[in-house]
Amino acid sequence: MPLRETLARVDADLAAGRLPVARQRLRGLISSFPHDLTLRRRLAEVYRLYGDAAEAGRWMYLEGDRNADESAAFEARYGSPGWRMKALAWHGPEGKAATAFAEGQLVALRTACAEELGHPVDWDDPASYRDGLEEGHEAPSEPWTVGGVLAGVGCLVAALAFVAIWVNGLIALFD
Repeated sequence: MPLRETLARVDADLAAGRLPVARQRLRGLISSFPHDLTLRRRLAEVYRLYGDAAEAGRWMYLEGDRNADESAAFEARYGSPGWRMKALAWHGPEGKAATAFAEGQLVALRTACAEELGHPVDWDDPASYRDGLEEGHEAPSEPWTVGGVLAGVGCLVAALAFVAIWVNGLIALFD
């Protein structure tokens, strides 16, 4: 699906209150267009609607007008340079960044990761910074969402209903 058409769907999803769908579409677009800072900014806006400062900070990390509290929350959630490299989902050389600020952020992060690991790392080779992902840091967890909680509760209710029907069937069988 073309970029423009997908963005129109994102707008429709947001207007209809379908935040998870809009978020997924934007994540897919960033995967296809990792250098497009506008897409990252839009995804940060969606995460602000969720109230998730760390994820908003993640997707605004390459912007000069980013919120310092959101950036700090991102850095706290993704505690090592290796985790932050993985989280930013950047591909290719830093020179492909749309702004000098973004390029500087990417270079600084890659440099910090290389210094921490003691060897060169590359955005296009996750194995080069994978060591930093395994030692001393847990994978960050995604925050709970209303949809996720409702889905979990729905599964629990369905399981309990099944057990109740099964137990009632056993009782009727032995009566």
